[in-house]
Amino acid sequence: MYVEPHDLDHEFPEYVSLIAELRNRDAKFQELIENYTSCNSEVVRAEEADVPISDFAFEELKKKRLRLKDQIYGLLRAHSGKL
Repeated sequence: MYVEPHDLDHEFPEYVSLIAELRNRDAKFQELIENYTSCNSEVVRAEEADVPISDFAFEELKKKRLRLKDQIYGLLRAHSGKL
């Protein structure tokens, strides 16, 4: 089964260099990235490997990924043009 990529390079191609910069400078941002990456990996594993998971749990996992992505985007917008 093909799974649409949701890694941050695909989600925010215009912010790739800013993501790298903030990852090196901001511990909170780094933690947010790690949480997003981990959550995204769980979603991908459930989709690709057909891991047994309830529909509710799967939807909650995807919502968590979306909340993390929104937080990351907010920080990227706040820092764009400042570096």
